Amino acid sequence: MPRALLLLLAPTLLAQSAPDFERDIRPLLAANCLSCHNEKSKASGLALTSRQALEAGGNRGSALTWLPKALRHQDGLQMPPGGQLPAADIAKIEAWLAAGAHWPAAAPTAIRPAKRDHWAFQPLRPSSFTSIDQFILARLHRESLSPSPPAGRLTQLRRVSLDLTGLPPDPVEAQTYEAVVDRLLAAPQFGERWARHWLDQARYADSDGGSRDEPRPIWKYREWVINALNRNLPFDQFVVEQLAGDLLPNATLDQIIATGFHRNSMLQIEAGTDREQYRVEAVTDRVDTTGTVLLGLSTGCARCHDHKFDPLTQKEYYQLFAFFNNLDEYGPDLPPYSSTSDLQITHAPLLPVGSPADVARHDALRAQLLALYQERMAYRGGESSDLSKNDPGDKVRTETINALKKQLPQIPLAMVMRERPTPRPAHILLGGDYLRPGIPVSPGVPAWLNPPEGTIKSRLDLARWISSKQNPLFARVAVNRIWQRYFGQGLVETENDFGAQGSLPTHPELLDWLAAEFIRSGYDQKALHRLIVTSATYRQSSHLRTGLAAKDPRNLLLARQSRLRLDAEIVRDSALAASGLLVSTLGGPSVYPPQPAGVMETGQVVQSWPTSLGPDRYRRGLYTFHYRVTPNPSMQVFDAANGLATCTRRPRTNTPLQSLTLLNDPNFLEMAQALARRAAATPDPLLTAFELTLARPPTSSERARLARLYAVERDAFLSTPAEAIALVGPGASPELAVWTAVARVLLNTDEFITRD
Repeated sequence: MPRALLLLLAPTLLAQSAPDFERDIRPLLAANCLSCHNEKSKASGLALTSRQALEAGGNRGSALTWLPKALRHQDGLQMPPGGQLPAADIAKIEAWLAAGAHWPAAAPTAIRPAKRDHWAFQPLRPSSFTSIDQFILARLHRESLSPSPPAGRLTQLRRVSLDLTGLPPDPVEAQTYEAVVDRLLAAPQFGERWARHWLDQARYADSDGGSRDEPRPIWKYREWVINALNRNLPFDQFVVEQLAGDLLPNATLDQIIATGFHRNSMLQIEAGTDREQYRVEAVTDRVDTTGTVLLGLSTGCARCHDHKFDPLTQKEYYQLFAFFNNLDEYGPDLPPYSSTSDLQITHAPLLPVGSPADVARHDALRAQLLALYQERMAYRGGESSDLSKNDPGDKVRTETINALKKQLPQIPLAMVMRERPTPRPAHILLGGDYLRPGIPVSPGVPAWLNPPEGTIKSRLDLARWISSKQNPLFARVAVNRIWQRYFGQGLVETENDFGAQGSLPTHPELLDWLAAEFIRSGYDQKALHRLIVTSATYRQSSHLRTGLAAKDPRNLLLARQSRLRLDAEIVRDSALAASGLLVSTLGGPSVYPPQPAGVMETGQVVQSWPTSLGPDRYRRGLYTFHYRVTPNPSMQVFDAANGLATCTRRPRTNTPLQSLTLLNDPNFLEMAQALARRAAATPDPLLTAFELTLARPPTSSERARLARLYAVERDAFLSTPAEAIALVGPGASPELAVWTAVARVLLNTDEFITRD
């Protein structure tokens, strides 16, 4: 943006960014000051709980005069003592003080903000700007910073390809950048890449969790997410179908499968457990996940008492609880199961997915089996089978069950949500204890979140309210999460907490503009992705310029792009793509790539790991079977989500174990061997291997270093043939061992596992 235009826009920007107490100041005081400077503690005699208290000050006199120096750690003052606030936050407080330190007369003195005054609960605000870059450039101008130049063409292509599809770009890409973006958005791999982000939030896993961690038939839900993203299902409908697809009029099979979102709650089926306890735990998990994923609020804090910082009361929490309390599920309604085969019969509710004839046969046989299970359990007097194992009648009943189980059609099953015909009563649970019911409650939503007129009674009502244009949190939270994937953190850094204890938006006007654009587009997800990745802000270089680290060490102002280590699955996928082994089959059941021996023995119950052969061995990481208790080690070392709870942002660690995994894990060794074969078959193996792994040609110095590595490895393997055999197997040439060693180095570079 030209400097003249920035100067022209400056008055508008200042007006838009004038510090607002509830939006800009109160959250800063709550997060950084009030734990010490409250009415009870009054550290140094100061309470920052009202305008009068601020003016009266403490031991040093009026805080109006010395607070700016304390924030800037001047004259021996250091507030907060744990470290200086970001420059942008200090500037807001200084601007607020300079404007007269306006403090609403009706504002409460407690940390909790007024119900409707917190910035995140307010309606979206209009803006005169019309692009992402206008907001970013204007803010940089105010901070006396300039944006970074665009990244090189090859860097941009690798970046956008990894971000949109999770795969490296084609070695030769002649299309314009915008055309590449359109092709990637239309590719089926887009759904796979972005499904992984959503499945983290849905706490997806292929097993129950708990002590037994039994496998569960949930992969059809994963497939639904992939397909929904690829067909660009509007985000509001995407959410409604997952929360209440079973309640939609004339619900389709796909819409019912979508409700697997809340079937991802863990199950505890250990003998002797109280099923009602774990049913309640599952319901609270659904409430908490809904709050975190769709509202960006820590609702779980109100399970035991009123939320300490946000206006959510305990009663309101259990009104939300009541929406999910009437699901048909494993618990007192159905008998237990004792093996994986029984899971497919007694684990409720399950939806068979197949031909009408197979489904009808499956349902008829399952009804007979359920009747026999219930009859046998009643005969045995409970869950213990040891007392009547040898009884002739019980033996016949068991044999009949086993015979009927063999007749069940082998069709996929999907875990889905389904309402009970008779509603369960819901109560406030005192202290969150399921054994201490308090007053009864009916389904309802918090009044401070602008619910529509009329009564909200069903899950479908709840889903439609959450995704409505009148709920300001819905679009804000959604666009913030998508932004986070592209820049490493959201415009609101605490992407799972938009409440009083959360971070303030670094660019509040941009956040609201993106949310408004998302709504205006009809919640078009691909349009939002395209809007971001075609912006100059996204296409900047990530190089850390001189002086920028001092002014903006965490890149909050976005004067450059961010280097991001690839997600666990994308590290695997990139290696598969470089090696030529990647099988691009879309959807289907989970697979079992090789993993170290003994992994499955670490749980209480040893589950099987039937290592996949053939094409399934080389599927994308998204499809690797995920046991919650015994997760795949190569995924965990790169910080894959564990499925135990919703994950809205993965950590990015850097440990030696990652390098050792890339060198020695059987999957990566096999990929290095395949990459070596692929490169060795070309006229210039070194150039080929480099371009396949890093999507660019080597520099002259890089080529020279790799040539030296090749020479050293060649001498070593020719002098010790046994080592070559150990690396690539008997019958392979020493030359393959040499190129395998080179390939292992390339797959282990920082650049390979990093999106620049």
